Amino acid sequence: MYRMIYIGLGALAVAVIALAIVFAPSGNPVELPTPIEAISPTPNDQALFQAVVEVDLELGYEAQIVVDGFPVDAEFIEGTATYRWVPSAADPSITHWTNGEHTVEVYWEKVTGVPEFGSYTWTFRIR
Repeated sequence: MYRMIYIGLGALAVAVIALAIVFAPSGNPVELPTPIEAISPTPNDQALFQAVVEVDLELGYEAQIVVDGFPVDAEFIEGTATYRWVPSAADPSITHWTNGEHTVEVYWEKVTGVPEFGSYTWTFRIR
């Protein structure tokens, strides 16, 4: 009886360690251009099918997001200047994530003060 409990606990410990290694971030800090405060998924991440693309900008900027070559209609959260997008049946360009690599491009424009434009591109994988 005790052997089975110990074997079960050992298997559970191995599974937890394996999952931590698989889903742990690479540990390399992401260098983002000045107006971008955070992105998700981060470059070279391995994400799940429920992944949400998020781009957090400094206040005073607007962005256009392009996923796999298709401009998408991202939800803008005004108080935080965050753009969020997830594939859905309502978006005819990309209805769901597919396995493999995906490319996200962000084009921003400063809407207050001196005009400023820029872009940032990164890739991540869905598995």
